[in-house]
Amino acid sequence: MEVRSGGIAPYARDGSLVSMDARLVLQEVGIDVPKTAGATDLKNQRHLLAEADVILVMTDEQRRMLAAGSFPEADGKPVLTVRELAGESGDIKDPAMQDEDVFRHCRDEIARCLAVGLERLLEA
Repeated sequence: MEVRSGGIAPYARDGSLVSMDARLVLQEVGIDVPKTAGATDLKNQRHLLAEADVILVMTDEQRRMLAAGSFPEADGKPVLTVRELAGESGDIKDPAMQDEDVFRHCRDEIARCLAVGLERLLEA
């Protein structure tokens, strides 16, 4: 199983650096993000959507953006929020431009939902 991360927002850019806040809070839990790691702009890397079996998003707005016709590569694919993967509802808001505590909360919420939802994903 390969896991990829990508953005669809107008400001998403291939190769954009991972924010220092994200790097710091990930290091706190033993995840080292390579210095060369960068973002993936799915507007330019549509083949990744076409190859995906499941697409996870943080917000319902991101799901609507995928379904609005701009990303036909996502048509027919299961698109779930991270919380839906865990059998819950609601969004996980992007922590960009906020303090480290917000990044920590976001990290912990994503990790919790993935842990709960992993078994459901593998069964599907």
